[in-house]
Amino acid sequence: MVILGIDPGSRITGYGLIARKQGKLVYVASGCIRVGTTDLPSRLANIFTGVGDIIRQYNPSQFAIEQVFMAKNPDSALKLGQARGAAIVAATQSQLPVAEYSARQIKQAVVGKGNADKTQVQHMVKHLLNLSGTPQADAADALAVALCHANTEQSLINMAGQARKTVRGRLR
Repeated sequence: MVILGIDPGSRITGYGLIARKQGKLVYVASGCIRVGTTDLPSRLANIFTGVGDIIRQYNPSQFAIEQVFMAKNPDSALKLGQARGAAIVAATQSQLPVAEYSARQIKQAVVGKGNADKTQVQHMVKHLLNLSGTPQADAADALAVALCHANTEQSLINMAGQARKTVRGRLR
């Protein structure tokens, strides 16, 4: 199972791919889609194309993205929402299931506290994936999204297994 995590941005969109191999999460790839300072429609097209290219290259089976948070600037939040939309459409065009997580959920899953800063996220991503260097901030955030999704999926699988055991125990 390969998971593509996306940290959307209207100028820089981070991406990170991890895989589950023999019960462990391993690093596959990460980077940034840099769309520059062109007009917004062109940037959105570049995000859509960039995410589509990554999907074709790595063939992930899962897609996870950070939700929009309302910052002080509503215009920035709207642009971020549009960048998310471009990435989500690229995923749905490839029939990938889309999971969304809040920044707080992601930080909680990776660092252990929902108010962690970017350097703490970078440090934990480096540690959890046993990376030799520290990933760039947007790529680290995207890897954190993928890690959050992997942990959430594993928790759901574990809970389903426990529920089955409980049901079987009651049927005996």
